[in-house]
Amino acid sequence: MKSPAPSPAPHGLFASGLAPALGAYLIWGFLPLYLMLVKSVPAFEFVGWRIIWTLPLCLLIVAARRQFPELLAALKSPRSLLALLASSVLIGINWFVYIWAIMAGEVYATSIGYYLNPLVNVLLGTLVLGERLSRRQWLAVAIAALAVALLATGAETMTSLWISLSLGFSFALYGLVRKQVAVGSLPGLTIESAILLPVAGSIAWWYAASPQGSSFGQDWWMSGLIIFSGVVTAVPLLMFALAARRMDYSTLGFIQYLSPTIVFFLGLFVFHQPLAPAKLASFVLIWVAVGVFVWDLWAKRRGISA
Repeated sequence: MKSPAPSPAPHGLFASGLAPALGAYLIWGFLPLYLMLVKSVPAFEFVGWRIIWTLPLCLLIVAARRQFPELLAALKSPRSLLALLASSVLIGINWFVYIWAIMAGEVYATSIGYYLNPLVNVLLGTLVLGERLSRRQWLAVAIAALAVALLATGAETMTSLWISLSLGFSFALYGLVRKQVAVGSLPGLTIESAILLPVAGSIAWWYAASPQGSSFGQDWWMSGLIIFSGVVTAVPLLMFALAARRMDYSTLGFIQYLSPTIVFFLGLFVFHQPLAPAKLASFVLIWVAVGVFVWDLWAKRRGISA
């Protein structure tokens, strides 16, 4: 009997990881448009439903990719479970702050938060992991710190600053914790969702028992949008995992800036958010810091010393 032909290897943009990377960051960048469709759902309740509907989709994808052995191995490891418990708390905080901020109209603050994230990663790598920064990286961190200080002094309230710092640091700490545990992105998200499920279920039950009732089940359109939250959570993360295995991490880090840039332009041209001088100056400084950071990555690949 003739053996079946091997499956064709991925080629082109998909093989390089560029296509899934662009897909993930495009979805994350345009996520505010989806969140505005569910603006009538309280942010806290929506986070609960997002966790509830992410878990079954993750399990389906785990089954399709035959990753149950990896999932079971993580569940049998106390160290992995402890790390994933910490990461689940961090990603839960990140989701809630982001969703609440978008629904509250703090679009620019979320954009600044995710511009800061790679720079916070560099700083945490130095302080926690003992990694050494080049002079260019220290310059990028210093410029970003100046941007944050300018945002703090120019803000009418501390809300925008709190949102930016919360998003930047919570996701950076999440990445730091996940870096310490040998569990894949998808199995890790599945376990994190399972850990958060009792809390998410309690939130959904509390809103269902309240006088206003649950946002889910009142009409088919809103219920469908709520179920779709599982898709917009799991799918880009899976695409990110594929990209991370197929392309240089430094290149992936550069593409990461696509998402907050899209959010910034959505705030400016779609949501028509006023751009105060202090916020504009902060964005300019953040872009300069990002430019220095990307220049450093390019220079290292070309063998140019800092």
